[in-house]
Amino acid sequence: MKFDKLQEFRQAAYNHLGKAHDATFELTDAILTTRNAYSLADLSLSPFFRRKWSSIYEALQDSRPKRQKLMQLYIKQMPTQDRPLLAGCG
Repeated sequence: MKFDKLQEFRQAAYNHLGKAHDATFELTDAILTTRNAYSLADLSLSPFFRRKWSSIYEALQDSRPKRQKLMQLYIKQMPTQDRPLLAGCG
């Protein structure tokens, strides 16, 4: 059941990425799974990014994600019973 929900979420996120969605989606996976990346070239070495390193730059240049739809999708995943903990790096 949880795996089906994850697959559904990932497919919905993929559908909202716009142009260059394949490379952008792989780049997202690389970002989420790479412990230390000091450059975009580091991310291109991730096993989740199966393209040439130059595809990272093309994905960033060509991608036009549907930001509102992605945000709605992310918010929908947040638990409603507890107070959410939001964290970020600055």
